[in-house]
Amino acid sequence: MVDQAVPITNTPWIGIAGPTASGKSALALALGDELAKAGRQAEIISVDSALVYRGMDIGTAKPSPQEQALFPHHLIDIRDPLQAYSAADFVRDTQRLMGEITARGAVPLLVGGTMLYFKALSDGLDPLPPANPVVRAELETRALALGWPAMHAELAQIDPVTAARLAPNDSQRIQRALEVYAITGQPISALHTAKTIANNADGDCRNLLISLEPASRSALHARIAQRFDAMLTQGFVAEVESLRARGDLHPDLPSMRCVGYRQVWHLLDGQINFAQVREQGIAATRQLAKRQITWLRSMPQRQVLTCDGPPVLAPALALVQQFLDKHP
Repeated sequence: MVDQAVPITNTPWIGIAGPTASGKSALALALGDELAKAGRQAEIISVDSALVYRGMDIGTAKPSPQEQALFPHHLIDIRDPLQAYSAADFVRDTQRLMGEITARGAVPLLVGGTMLYFKALSDGLDPLPPANPVVRAELETRALALGWPAMHAELAQIDPVTAARLAPNDSQRIQRALEVYAITGQPISALHTAKTIANNADGDCRNLLISLEPASRSALHARIAQRFDAMLTQGFVAEVESLRARGDLHPDLPSMRCVGYRQVWHLLDGQINFAQVREQGIAATRQLAKRQITWLRSMPQRQVLTCDGPPVLAPALALVQQFLDKHP
């Protein structure tokens, strides 16, 4: 969570968002190719809280070295899994990168599924109260007795907006939301006040957010299952085993709470078997996709393209070209 004010950016930007397994990275690479044909260089800024971590490649579906070599990629492999990376960090890094990229005459493409990052970039984030050790200790004691799903249910009573965006076992964010409410008496969602983005003279939004969304949840679920199976085949378990072998990581770190990593960690702890890893990993990814879609629906400025229908490159390219004509 962010504990300091973060201003909105005045730099126009192009974003490609969508739930996991919706084809965001593939569309970004295809748009980069088309822009190159038109004489414009694209650079990709990752909008993904998992891709920042080094050594976490398979389970995060990180673009391959070959894909990253096609166009410059940013905000990938910039943190050790022990380190935190906040929405405020993302906004500051992205504002700097967009300035550098545009100064080179290139087009920044913001690509990913961490919707809080997109919202922080467009709306800014209001300051929140600092952590209170006494309140946190009380919440941790209650969570030990009741469990985090029960704490999540409590959060849903006082802040249904935030609860809808969090998994029932997302202990860090549930604790922070309850802490903020205990300190301020206000839901954390109310404190994340949206700020109006300056529009240009004809009323068009300064930013273009292309959202890849499924017409059919079942089609997206099938893609999620196929991708998770591919991760397991590619060595996902060995990847987590290597991270565990370091000896300084644990499953409550933000990095290890990434979808799939917690489930494989439990496998290696002997708590579940391989079939359960697959079942729980796919279920957790579906839940993530549902939360991402909930976030997207709160962004009325987005341009929706159906990710499981006709090819999206042509309409996406038309939107990008129109945007670049207005914001050269």
